[in-house]
Amino acid sequence: MNIVCLDVEGVLVPEIWIAFAEASGIPELRRTTRDEPDYDKLMRWRLGILKEHGLGLREIQKVISTIDPLPGARAFLDALRARTQVILISDTFEQFAGPLMEKLGRPTLFCNTLDVAPDGSIAGYRLRVEKSKLATVRALQSIGFETIASGDSFNDLAMIEASKAGFLFRSTEAIKAAHPELPAYEEYDDLLAAIIAAF
Repeated sequence: MNIVCLDVEGVLVPEIWIAFAEASGIPELRRTTRDEPDYDKLMRWRLGILKEHGLGLREIQKVISTIDPLPGARAFLDALRARTQVILISDTFEQFAGPLMEKLGRPTLFCNTLDVAPDGSIAGYRLRVEKSKLATVRALQSIGFETIASGDSFNDLAMIEASKAGFLFRSTEAIKAAHPELPAYEEYDDLLAAIIAAF
């Protein structure tokens, strides 16, 4: 039995931190898991910048409310879900993801959570599980699923490589060059066809 595991930001929706960087005028916040493989290091750095600028959850959620899925993402996800089970696995947070999941038709999402202080500042974050993407794929495999995975960033590579079939989607030239063994696609139709062929 197959199950497809997809990354979210950069694959189905724009990168939230990049959108917030542009809206807030803080270019340093454009850094994502495409640039920094160490997620804890990246998040501690982000939270430090938010604190320095006096920004919290409310400001980020205001920007998220203006974000739409990438063009074609909803149709791709609907077509995929009509054929097989799909789980979105993301390093984003419950407090960020809600409005975006609504726009994508409420797919199943496994993600993390933020620790938010009473004043709305973000005090920290809690991972659902260490190495969540790989851990989720391994757990699904342990209960009889064959996984097919796709993502765009460093933090997607482990789940892609551990799956029966795995694909890069709209990844960076550096990641594609470092992993020439992984098929890489730029268009949803091509990714959909590759996933279906892997069933």
